[in-house]
Amino acid sequence: GQSIVISGVFSLHSRDEYKEMIEKNGGKNVGSVSKSTSFILAGDNMGPSKLEKAQKMGVRIVDENEFLTMLSK
Repeated sequence: GQSIVISGVFSLHSRDEYKEMIEKNGGKNVGSVSKSTSFILAGDNMGPSKLEKAQKMGVRIVDENEFLTMLSK
């Protein structure tokens, strides 16, 4: 039931694959950062405006490996 923003370029899976993983595990893929965002799945070259907004709002930023570890638990 978490709202997750995907931003950046990924090496392990495509953005579409991550969107599918989020949805299969009951999460919701959202396009913009807000107070209701659970966390951001961040790849390389994450958008600077999303990063700045996330930092201001205190939204957690996780990388690919951390996200995949979260799914395996």
